Amino acid sequence: MQSRNVTRVCAGLCALLLSLTAACKKEEQQQANPMAMMGTPEVVVYQVAEQMVRPQVELPGRTAAFRVAEVRPQVSGILMKRLFTEGSEVKEGQVLYQIDPAIYKATVESAQARLAQATAVEYSARQKATRYRTLVQTKAVSAQEQVEMEAAWKQAQAEIAAAKAALETAKINLAYTKVKAPVSGRIGRSMVTEGALMTAQQPNALAVIQQLDPLYVDVNQAADEMLALQEKMGGRKEAGNTEPTRVQVLLANGSEHGAPGSLEFSDVTVDQGTGTVTVRAIVPNPDRSLLPGMFIRARLTSPVEEGTIMVPQAAVQRTPRGEEMLLLVNAASKVEPRLIQTGRNVGQQVIVTDGLAIGDRVIVQGLQKIRPEMEVKVVQAEPEKAAAAPAQADQAAPQAEQKAE
Repeated sequence: MQSRNVTRVCAGLCALLLSLTAACKKEEQQQANPMAMMGTPEVVVYQVAEQMVRPQVELPGRTAAFRVAEVRPQVSGILMKRLFTEGSEVKEGQVLYQIDPAIYKATVESAQARLAQATAVEYSARQKATRYRTLVQTKAVSAQEQVEMEAAWKQAQAEIAAAKAALETAKINLAYTKVKAPVSGRIGRSMVTEGALMTAQQPNALAVIQQLDPLYVDVNQAADEMLALQEKMGGRKEAGNTEPTRVQVLLANGSEHGAPGSLEFSDVTVDQGTGTVTVRAIVPNPDRSLLPGMFIRARLTSPVEEGTIMVPQAAVQRTPRGEEMLLLVNAASKVEPRLIQTGRNVGQQVIVTDGLAIGDRVIVQGLQKIRPEMEVKVVQAEPEKAAAAPAQADQAAPQAEQKAE
């Protein structure tokens, strides 16, 4: 009886040990292959489709003043006053310098006196000419004398015209003693001080005025690439488009400056030294933050849209070698890595220039649960939602990058 009980206890212990052993093996298998417990993972994909965007190109360039005027005196004399603040904004017609006007005032008064004298001579000659017309009819004077008197009157009239012209010239020269701004803009430093001798049409400028709003932007493009740029940026005639090419100035730190401008023209000659063609744009500069001579980059945007391929930025990964990569779902519903080349960003999407085709299914969510060659269940996403998908691409499994490598 006792031996029978011992046998039963031993059998129970053996059964317990077998069940514990099976449970441990099952747990080990689950820990070794956690994916087996999850089943087929679900991923959200973005199906690639053609999208219309406006082509862009960035070129280096420099800024140039819209207008540049050198201030020079038009009459000679001693400079009496400087009437502006260096570095300030001046208006067209504003008086900048005052030259001593004493001599020119005297010249005006002398011209006025000569005009008065010529007027008096003309009055006398006109009266005589009128009287001679009557006397010649009564034979009191000869016809020759009457003709000579008419000629003397006309000569007196010419003297008046000459005196008026001389007076006008004297007044102009007097006005030129006030040196005025030829254009509106920002004036630089003055090259002369009070007491300096000014000479009419002197080669050295008194100051320089530059108009800074708007501003020119001159960018250089290689001559052999100019035709491609014109085709890309000039717009197609058959499209009936009249909108100009937009130009956005990019500062040294990459930020955009103000409102975009427009492309004006391209030069008609090629620089023999550099082999480039200058393309000029005009951009607004209301805050005067851009100054002539600054190095900038200009982003040219075509007025004509063209078809391209874009994917959400969150889906783009990088291999250990730094190559850009996407994870796709192929026709067999398996994960497939794909190396790509990208262009510029457009909002939350990036343009793909090579490695992707219309209709490909790009994985945008669920990247942390998958690896290459794994079978997945596809959940289609709307293009707008896929573009705004949370950035989970950076959480992709390391195995995916190693497989792609």
